[in-house]
Amino acid sequence: MKFRCKIVDVSCLNHFSRILNTIAKLTKSCTLRLTACKLYFILTDKVANGGVSMWCELNQDNFFDEYQLEGVSAEQNEIFLELIPENVSRALKMAQNAKSVKMKLKNKHCPCLTVAVELPSMSSTNRIVTHDLPVSVIPRRLWNDFSEPSIPNFDVSIYLPTLKIMKNVVERMKNLSNFMVIEANRIGEFNLKIETDLVSVSTHFKDLRNPPWVSDTLPERDSVHMVEARVDIRKLLQFLAGQQVNPTKAICNIVHKRMIHFLLLHEDVSLQYFIPAMA
Repeated sequence: MKFRCKIVDVSCLNHFSRILNTIAKLTKSCTLRLTACKLYFILTDKVANGGVSMWCELNQDNFFDEYQLEGVSAEQNEIFLELIPENVSRALKMAQNAKSVKMKLKNKHCPCLTVAVELPSMSSTNRIVTHDLPVSVIPRRLWNDFSEPSIPNFDVSIYLPTLKIMKNVVERMKNLSNFMVIEANRIGEFNLKIETDLVSVSTHFKDLRNPPWVSDTLPERDSVHMVEARVDIRKLLQFLAGQQVNPTKAICNIVHKRMIHFLLLHEDVSLQYFIPAMA
């Protein structure tokens, strides 16, 4: 079982660092699934117990100049690691001006993901700063626990407003309640609401458009009818505050009173985030 990769291109390195920063802000620990073509960052908290889930997918050839993987077997050419994304994010922070970054799976008393940052130097010899980050290798018998989360049949799908604007709205409303109602319909209307015994506050967005698949997958329903889910405002704000992916498309899918599913799309990365609804 072997894994090693190398990034030379500065723009690819900075983009990869931003993704790691985003993952680190969303979860303290996650699973990294390595395959020949893709990397996956996975969080599988039990939604039924109020936990969030995350699935972030990257095409490796859009980031790495070198990429070598030998999985547990020829038939199962994959590796599953449990790691702390903040550790990787910190190791990459000093790599903004690096000549290259190499990552390799090693066994130093315990399994480690070694990050070697090659920095420019005034002398003929470059400086190399090495970080040995402890990881856990997940055995094959547990791999099924980390399959891609299924997306239930949602009632409304809508493009989100600018995430920065949405974050500012949620931040201003977070002191009023622990919960926020997110609602939308099929004519591009999207609302963020706080409702308590003492106060009711709403922010309305219009003309946001609905993705083209709406008419094909959603059940028949009055287009102006609002579908909603009440979620933990801290989990929503954690998602919004951590975004550095700079998506070209940001979509919210709502399962009425059951779940919010966010989908962020970039040309070389997709991130799914599931927040369960509260009663």
